Amino acid sequence: MNNNLLNEAVNLTLFGMGFVFVFLALMVILTRFMSASILRLLPSVTSTSDAPIQKNNLIDADTKSIIEKAIKLHTGA
Repeated sequence: MNNNLLNEAVNLTLFGMGFVFVFLALMVILTRFMSASILRLLPSVTSTSDAPIQKNNLIDADTKSIIEKAIKLHTGA
């Protein structure tokens, strides 16, 4: 096998992985910066709904017991 071709393949691989790493690191840093700036500008974001959802009234007792049994079955509890 040609050593020059292998060297070029390794060089291209490292360059590509380095580019992806730098791009993702930059995305994380910019996302954190944007989140911090939004929280600084709007410190108290409130919900726009008029009334809170009452979870107990959304499903009846039979459905609730079926869901609880399914959760116990799949979690092994």
